[in-house]
Amino acid sequence: MPARTVRVASLSGLHARPAAIFSQAASEQPVAVTIETTESGPVKASSILLLLTLDVGHGDEVTLRAEGDGAEDSLALLAALLERNLDEEFQDS
Repeated sequence: MPARTVRVASLSGLHARPAAIFSQAASEQPVAVTIETTESGPVKASSILLLLTLDVGHGDEVTLRAEGDGAEDSLALLAALLERNLDEEFQDS
């Protein structure tokens, strides 16, 4: 199963707006994607509520996993999203 480990760049981690942006992007992927931390098992990346339970902060590492056609592309897109400061980029949205 393809996986990507990435460090979260958003200053608030995966909370509020960054979690909403990330979960929306995950729900638009052609494959189911999970996200996990070293302290927490995998949860559906498309669920904002499950994302918030991970309590991911700025600079924390998460691992994304997906399987099936388009998994690598989905992981690349979502990893790139997490590597951006979504707090700053979408503050006027």
